[in-house]
Amino acid sequence: MTTLVGRSGELLRLDSVIDSLGQSGAPAVVEIAGEPGIGKSRLLSEVCARARRGGLTVLRGRATEYEQHTPFQTFTDAFADADLALLDTEPALADAAPVLRGVSGAQGPASGAGTPNRFGRYRAVAGVLTRLGEGGGLVMALDDLHWADPASLELLDHLIRHPARGRVLLVVARRERQTATPLTAALTRGVDSGAVLRMALGPLAEDESIKALAPDLPADHASELYASSEGNPLYLLSLLHAYRQGAPLRGPSGLGALLLDELTALTGPQLRTVEAVAVLGNHATPGMLSLTTGHPTTAELVDCTSELARRDLLRMGSGGRWTLRHPLLRGLVYDRTPAPRRTEIHRRAADELARTGASAAERAHHVEGSLDGWDPVSAAVLGEAAAQFAHTAPATAAHLLDVVLRALPNTPEHIGQRGQLTLARARALGVGGNLRESRDLLHALISTLGEDDPSLRADAIALCAMMERHLGHSPEATALLRRELSRNPGLPPGQAVALGLALGMSALLTVSYPDVREDIERTLAVARSHGDLTGEAGALALASLGEAYEGNTEAACRFADAAAGLADGLTDPNLAELCESLVWLAWAEMLLERYADAERHADRGLDIARRSGQLHVLPHLLSSKAFVHLNTCRLPSALEAAEEAESIARAIGSTDLLALTLSIKTLTLLLACPLGDPRALATAEQAVAAAGKSSNWWASLAWCMLGHATYVSGDPHRAQEAILKAGGGPELLRLQPSIRPGQLDTLVNAAIATGQPGQATRWAARAVEEADRVGLRGQRAAALRAKAALAEHRGDAAEAVRLFDEAAQEYGRSGATVWEAYSLLRAAPLAKAAGSGTRAAAMWRRGQRLAVTGGARLLSDLAELTRPQAEGSPQIPETLAQLTGREWEIAELVAEGLSNQAIATKLYVSRRTVESHLSAIYRKAGVPSRSALASLMTRTTFDRRA
Repeated sequence: MTTLVGRSGELLRLDSVIDSLGQSGAPAVVEIAGEPGIGKSRLLSEVCARARRGGLTVLRGRATEYEQHTPFQTFTDAFADADLALLDTEPALADAAPVLRGVSGAQGPASGAGTPNRFGRYRAVAGVLTRLGEGGGLVMALDDLHWADPASLELLDHLIRHPARGRVLLVVARRERQTATPLTAALTRGVDSGAVLRMALGPLAEDESIKALAPDLPADHASELYASSEGNPLYLLSLLHAYRQGAPLRGPSGLGALLLDELTALTGPQLRTVEAVAVLGNHATPGMLSLTTGHPTTAELVDCTSELARRDLLRMGSGGRWTLRHPLLRGLVYDRTPAPRRTEIHRRAADELARTGASAAERAHHVEGSLDGWDPVSAAVLGEAAAQFAHTAPATAAHLLDVVLRALPNTPEHIGQRGQLTLARARALGVGGNLRESRDLLHALISTLGEDDPSLRADAIALCAMMERHLGHSPEATALLRRELSRNPGLPPGQAVALGLALGMSALLTVSYPDVREDIERTLAVARSHGDLTGEAGALALASLGEAYEGNTEAACRFADAAAGLADGLTDPNLAELCESLVWLAWAEMLLERYADAERHADRGLDIARRSGQLHVLPHLLSSKAFVHLNTCRLPSALEAAEEAESIARAIGSTDLLALTLSIKTLTLLLACPLGDPRALATAEQAVAAAGKSSNWWASLAWCMLGHATYVSGDPHRAQEAILKAGGGPELLRLQPSIRPGQLDTLVNAAIATGQPGQATRWAARAVEEADRVGLRGQRAAALRAKAALAEHRGDAAEAVRLFDEAAQEYGRSGATVWEAYSLLRAAPLAKAAGSGTRAAAMWRRGQRLAVTGGARLLSDLAELTRPQAEGSPQIPETLAQLTGREWEIAELVAEGLSNQAIATKLYVSRRTVESHLSAIYRKAGVPSRSALASLMTRTTFDRRA
């Protein structure tokens, strides 16, 4: 290993980061950026060495230039150093297999059942990192990320936004100019959020460089060589090596020329060995080198590699594999190796892997490298590999299908195969987030398809419409579908149903469901007449959601009952054909306040979608689940679902989906975070930015959430503007009747805060009208809250309490406990002001208990600000009065006899958190033990009830 020159400042910063691992606010990722040869890899080596000396586990991996379509190669290389035997009993180990073991762990299409989708796999990887770091800590160093494969980049993006817990640090190195845009964007977002510490390496100082690397040279010669290197240590070392070998002071110009000049002294066998190592990459084992270099005996191969190692051209890597000493050298050798020679090495490697039983996924890289014309056998291997990668690494699947398509002869007998391959590639591109490329490919395919294959044409049009919707082009999707349905009224029933349902979904997003109501009725009739139970369930679910949007509750309930009856009777394989039906049904049931049914269908949809690889429906299902958990006051699990939905929406690349998921996350954060926390407002701003200039339903939802977030943050003027923008003006015509009462409630409060009582009165009356039309308890409760706010503003505390209490009861009956808690906490101080301290205390206790149990930190903070004392009740002892809401909750549960673990489970926190709170409670209450605390709480409760 070469001497580390300079970089003392960078090492101090890295030491500080390692020392602060696991602490709040510490970065989870360190990014080292710089030009080729500037010392990124050497700095990584030093960091790894220091971490090992400090007792940390170290994993190191490197991306490689010629394996950029080998999924997870960067992480697999790093995990090769891990002792995974420590995790034999961990479920995450099996879930993360394609990352931990590389392409050998890839699942085939037939074995994918029960495996997680790729974002579940990313969470599993984070879990593995957490477990590996539970001892003294973990440092994972990833080098040359500018060459990383798309799957590795997506996983890194996930780990930046959702870091592994505990003492875990990722240190990544890259060349800025060669970095793919997704990686740059992910790291930049991480820098903005504080998760990433960026370190840019510049040229080394001349004095330090010469003193460390060229102390034996004449000063003027050393200075001239340094000037030629421009402070780049790799270039300087190469210049020094050439100079000491007798080259003139002004030798070959450029780093590449210097490196290639080293090859001129090699013998033929030595050069062939170097070339084979460059081409084979991770497969450069002694056995594979024997096959590809023509060395007749093992002894000759050993002599050759030993001499190349002595020259520091080859180095021994992990697993007994040979590597070239630097990626730059490998690139130069690979490119100068004659094309026929490269192809032959790849072919021999592919044949040997096939002989030893390697999977298509393992062979794909070398099969691709050996392909120099159409070969059906090679095409079949690449197609099989693409199928294996479809769910774990869709970008690789799309690349392999493109390789096959480019080799496929453009002849009539291959038209059908070309169409199917093109459709598969378009689907992989869409799943991988390349929506525009997928859409353009589908348009080109549709233009070439006639009536010979109606199934392929319908599939292509339905997929194209989906891509248009994800790109925010729902009107274009609607036009495409209508044109096809009118152009060919004699479509086979299956295709007619599929396109009819796609048309209904497009219309829902453009807030124009009434325009397609008859189309959905026709689709339902076609499905029924041909015994298509899956299509019938989909049409009923879509009709239910459409009617629920429009506020036609009776019709929506009727359709939902019928859809649920059919869906519950269908098997999972049947529903997998139309998993979207569970999306529509879950959202309809959620809007109809049937929270248990909505959660049941969302969970079933999630299970089916994950097992069948239908990534595009996951954000919808996760968002509906998050919204159900939010309303039923289960904020930690709501936030978990919302964040997973956001991750998938970002990967898909759909701005509309991102707007939806960020909107749900906004409301979840608003309730889950402490009062004054800025995260909800920041997320709402992102949602509105993602929606852009769209005027669809998701854009309106984003603006509504911005309105709620700005109101809570203390800006009622902006809140009013945001909700009016969402609704297209004071009449809110762009908002479905099903959500208007809740938005009008916020508008009433904003109008009161901005001194517009007349406008507030009009909006409160409108809320009552809209709620009466919809006829749902939760909507009626929102209208009651609006009227209560007006009564409070007029100073009529008794009337405000009555209305808030009635709203709380309606919310309680509907199951929306988070809003029940909010209404009770709004009512409690008013009840106290109206002279009913006992009632105030009772309202406060129930509201506070619901909020704390459900993790609604905003409401818990509101409870702390409004804690009343019941009339005639003794004051709480001064020692106990110091307790926070959470501490009081835990103290009460201790008095009930619950163990620490039982308390942790009940409150959705860790046992360690409970123990930390108990330590504070003992100190504040002045008691020495658990039994003493229980006794004090029991006496206090008895005294207050006496």
